[in-house]
Amino acid sequence: MLQIKPVLHVEGLLPVDSVIRPTTVELIHICPRVRILVVGKSGVGKSSLISRIFGVETASAANVGPGVADIEQEFTSPQNDRLVLHDSRGFELGDGGNYEIVKSFIEKRKKMPDIKDQLHVVWMCFQIPIPTFGERLLEDAEESFLQIRNDVLGNTLAIVVFTKHDRLVSFMRQKMPNHPGAVLRHLQEDCIQPIQEFTGDKNIAHVTVSSKLKQEYGLEELIRLTQEQVSKSFTSPENQVLAVPLAAAGAQRMLPTLKVDLSIGVGKQRYWRALGTSANFPGYTMQDCLLVIHIDVVSVWNFYDPFLYLYSKEFRNFMMNMVEKVDAPAESNPPLPRNDTFSEGGTPRGPVNLPLNAFVALGEWVNATYQPMQSVHTKFMAYIVDLTNVLGILFSLMASIRAKKLTRTAIKLTCMAYYESEWMTDTHMEIRHFEGSNTTRDAILEKVISMISDDREVQVSRAVERMPRVDLDRDEEWTDS
Repeated sequence: MLQIKPVLHVEGLLPVDSVIRPTTVELIHICPRVRILVVGKSGVGKSSLISRIFGVETASAANVGPGVADIEQEFTSPQNDRLVLHDSRGFELGDGGNYEIVKSFIEKRKKMPDIKDQLHVVWMCFQIPIPTFGERLLEDAEESFLQIRNDVLGNTLAIVVFTKHDRLVSFMRQKMPNHPGAVLRHLQEDCIQPIQEFTGDKNIAHVTVSSKLKQEYGLEELIRLTQEQVSKSFTSPENQVLAVPLAAAGAQRMLPTLKVDLSIGVGKQRYWRALGTSANFPGYTMQDCLLVIHIDVVSVWNFYDPFLYLYSKEFRNFMMNMVEKVDAPAESNPPLPRNDTFSEGGTPRGPVNLPLNAFVALGEWVNATYQPMQSVHTKFMAYIVDLTNVLGILFSLMASIRAKKLTRTAIKLTCMAYYESEWMTDTHMEIRHFEGSNTTRDAILEKVISMISDDREVQVSRAVERMPRVDLDRDEEWTDS
């Protein structure tokens, strides 16, 4: 079995004897990775599906032949450490012996005492058959696994995934151009109904997808369905975020709304509920308190950040300096100097320069002991909202290169885009106006949630569209000094 490296490397940022601990650290220790069994014959599109949804180029494991070691092997990727896969590769499930191997694997995982070792979800992948190509949806192998679903899986979440939707669409456009409903009719009659009839379950979870570049279809629906089902299977009476749903939301790299929703859920469990009081942060400095919130928010987004730039002192200092301006009039926030970084047309000409004090100098307020003083809640509100907005822009910026390492260039470009946007100006103005209104604990929490949920897609798209073209692979220093 592969040795799984530690998933979160940021605990060293906090004092050893610190009483305040990030909620995400505790949850990730319980379940570092979502564990998925992907079932389907070679060629049905499993690799491209995994690559698109989880932002990995390949999932690696030791070179092993077909057989027990293949399905037992944990496939992981350094590009996404919230994911572990098991693949049915090498198994023809119609064969009696291999049927028993798969069945035994599932039964064993169900009995694992630690939740991190259990099987969290199964994706059963079936290539959509083309009507005149003599292809069948259910052959012996597929029927055998569906039988396993009925006999063995029990409460283990299983989703039927019909792959290569683009192939069917292309065929129907050529052969039946005057029948716009032909694709949906074929899917219903030749894919969904046969599965429902074989399993005897008309409510079986299913989704149709295409992973082909520029013809993606259904991938976000698969992510939402997986998250919804995982959240139902691994839930708590208090409806709190648990370890497996957190791992599942963190692993996917297509749907930023899930990141935001889980950030809210994690925040509501502990620290966001007392932003206007000192109940959760007794005797700690503002910087210590913001660090805990910072770790929780960044951990949920799960960027491919091997050098931990998003946890670095430099990035955190920039965020705290940005937050400090929430108390200043909007006109006092001048544009950041670019030092002629970009020539006309947005062509990169030099490094992305931000002022040195953006990463070094901090106001005295960050070292003050947290207390329920006037306007303290505005700093916390601004930090949560600003950080969430910055990460949303960065997530969109990196969307086409999810498997690439995060660089300081990408982070600085994102920070500059947000700092100079009307979005930040309006956000800070809204928080300043809120200061004079009802500042009860529930009112503050509700305000934060509404501010990080409203109009996000439009604002993120606008920020990314206005960015100049820059080589995001170039990993610049934080400053030139």
